[in-house]
Amino acid sequence: MTEDLEPDPDAVPQTQPRRSARRRAVELIERADSSESAVRMARTARSMVAGSPITVNPAERTSDRLARLIDEANREQPSAVRELGLATVQVWQNLTRRRANSDEPVPTTILFTDLVAFSTWALAAGDDQVLKLLSAVNTATSDVVRQHGGQVVKGLGDGTMAVFADAGEAIIAAHETIQAVNAITIDDYRPQLRAGVHTGAPRAVGDDFLGVDVNIAARVAAAAGAGEVFASDRALAECDPEAFSVRRKRFKAKGVPKELKVFSVVPRYSGPPVD
Repeated sequence: MTEDLEPDPDAVPQTQPRRSARRRAVELIERADSSESAVRMARTARSMVAGSPITVNPAERTSDRLARLIDEANREQPSAVRELGLATVQVWQNLTRRRANSDEPVPTTILFTDLVAFSTWALAAGDDQVLKLLSAVNTATSDVVRQHGGQVVKGLGDGTMAVFADAGEAIIAAHETIQAVNAITIDDYRPQLRAGVHTGAPRAVGDDFLGVDVNIAARVAAAAGAGEVFASDRALAECDPEAFSVRRKRFKAKGVPKELKVFSVVPRYSGPPVD
């Protein structure tokens, strides 16, 4: 005679179905990555990148070592992700190659950030807290800039200058940097950042950028308020017009062309509707 067994509440639940579903998802992603159409489109995108092909020379520089690692990863298997990764490195190398020639202007988008009302807080906070805050702000800024394909050129005390090959990425990075910095707390003090974006053709001098367009970008940033991102019409002209909500701002600054227009910009993030 058999007894009906009650389910044991302490029994460990079966995880095999979950693992199987996860494995199926991984296999689906792998198939998509190696599909002929995906790889073909990725290679086409890579071929459209202006400039010379990437150099795979591990003794030359960091970007070359990164290219080598991407190129050698599961090389026997076609991969759309690998092709797009190599395209990304190629874009950055093209930008840095142009920077190396300081005899000609470098088309680029310049981002300036600046902490609002920082000096007033710093006078009362003391050096240790100020250094702690600036370290946290610089780390947050560098991380966001790097994630969006930019490069920090230099720190400016309570601000940062960065450059981007893509104006839209620069604007998004500016907003995400503001959010990241606003999440920092030092003794109940939460810093507030403002940012300005401008596209132009400054001259590269060593690791720095100089010229009128750099000054314009700094003036655009200085006009913004806490938590705001201002962008010039020249930067917005390089962006998808549907990507941002814009509002014209009154703007006048010394050394800036009178015809320059400045806008407050907010990214239009796509996503599922909110209930």
